[in-house]
Amino acid sequence: MQSGLKLKIQFNPNSSLLISLSRRLIALFPLTLQGLITLLLTAYALQEYGYGAMDLIVFSLAICALTILIFSLFCSVVSGVFIQRRVRISLDQLASRIEPIKVEAGYPNETGFRLPAPNYFPLVKLSWRVIYPDFVETRIRVAPDGKLLEEIIPEKRCKTEHVTRLFTVSDVLGFCRYSWQQKQDISCSALPKINTVKPLPFLRSLTAEDGIPNPSGDPDGDRMEIRPYVPGDSVRNIMWKVYARNRQLNVRLAEKSVFHSNRTVAYLLSSDNDEAAAAVARVALETGALGEDWAFSADGSEMPANTLPAALDAVAKSRAIDKPLGYGLDEFLTKSAGQAGAHCIVFAAAEFAPWFEQLKKTISRFPGRFSVVLATDGFNETGQLKLWERLLLQDDPAKDKGNEIGGSRADLLKLLTALGQLVESTVVVDRKTGLSFDQNLRKV
Repeated sequence: MQSGLKLKIQFNPNSSLLISLSRRLIALFPLTLQGLITLLLTAYALQEYGYGAMDLIVFSLAICALTILIFSLFCSVVSGVFIQRRVRISLDQLASRIEPIKVEAGYPNETGFRLPAPNYFPLVKLSWRVIYPDFVETRIRVAPDGKLLEEIIPEKRCKTEHVTRLFTVSDVLGFCRYSWQQKQDISCSALPKINTVKPLPFLRSLTAEDGIPNPSGDPDGDRMEIRPYVPGDSVRNIMWKVYARNRQLNVRLAEKSVFHSNRTVAYLLSSDNDEAAAAVARVALETGALGEDWAFSADGSEMPANTLPAALDAVAKSRAIDKPLGYGLDEFLTKSAGQAGAHCIVFAAAEFAPWFEQLKKTISRFPGRFSVVLATDGFNETGQLKLWERLLLQDDPAKDKGNEIGGSRADLLKLLTALGQLVESTVVVDRKTGLSFDQNLRKV
């Protein structure tokens, strides 16, 4: 077993030092594939026909091609060195003046980062893209003052403290390029795309207070409890008429009951396809569906949030970028509810994920009630369509960037059946259409 594990780690492409070094060397190589092919063909033609057959036309064309290639290489490398220095100076100047990047997934947003157009040498162009955080599309526009303005379209939510860009200076013919990575220390926060999610109904929790004797019954009836007298009970609570009849001391006390409280605790569980769940949690927070007194947290957050900015910040950083996030529902319930048995609303993706088994343990460990709000980006039923229907009616995957592929109704019903035995209620929200469904996938 140990030898097999070692072999698996040794040949893993992500951890191989040789492959990592090869990728770095390839990135430093100034010629593109087109430039490399041009160099090899030109050298072959010059050797075989220019010098070998003394063909003056081929000789002239080969020398011209090599001259253009060398000139493009010189312009790209020298311009890249100058632009790299200018980028560092610009980032140092913007460090004290630039504001944090706060954007929304699915929409173009300006970051405030701009650079002057390269004018050192002709036939040279500059481009860059954001490589950290991931799932970010970068657009470069020309401002009225002639500078290059950065515009990003994040596909998923994120929360980072720095942004890494990959800059590339290349010639217009595509023969050469000069690339480097530049890190900028700036807070970047992207909220999930709401799409067509409608405001959720007011979510009220049940806590132990005076009010309704039975949560499932009518709010009326006797609210008094009778038990035998014990030392320490007040004399005013003794039922003297009963004592006169049977000579037994009984006391009448207020019965413990519950009432509809405005306090709600909610938590967002992270998984691979949790973007829709994060969007539903955002809608619940922004529309006030959790009431006036609430506590919210998510995987990746250490402390519960009681304000809207802090809660949205927890939603943004609930997606793992560098490494998987830990399951934090137990710690959240301990800090926000303790052992009082509060009603917790859990937002999660509509799929079987690692959080399912952990949620079962949490429900068995804590005495409170639980409700689950599942979210999805539509139902994937393409397997039931005919061939011509799949070819003509299939949605374009590039139409809704940032939307994960939804699961099938059969798998979702299995998940709802399993959760129905653990929690009090379940609701399914489709971010693609904005509709809500009950535990039987009927519209509500």
